[in-house]
Amino acid sequence: MCHVRDDPVDLEKTGLFQKYFRALHCPIRWAIIRIIGEGEKSSGEILDELRGEGEELARSSLYYHLSELEKSDIIELSKYRETGGGAPEKVWRLKTREINIDLLNDL
Repeated sequence: MCHVRDDPVDLEKTGLFQKYFRALHCPIRWAIIRIIGEGEKSSGEILDELRGEGEELARSSLYYHLSELEKSDIIELSKYRETGGGAPEKVWRLKTREINIDLLNDL
């Protein structure tokens, strides 16, 4: 059973923790972060690397995961890359490299 705390909880900090937790609960998203690494990767490059690692992921699923990471400020759109005759492809980079949470003092 959960006990209600007597001291106030900083809802802003708790919300930040929840934002990151929602974005990072999925192993695919950790793989995307690792693939992007220190550089930049296009959506197609990320998908190719994931599939090369044995992930059976549809392009639409990748876009969903990229969107969730972007909404959480973990990755950001770096630029658009022109591809041969098709729509420009999004190129991604890390926006947040490190997340520090002091479980005793931050929440």
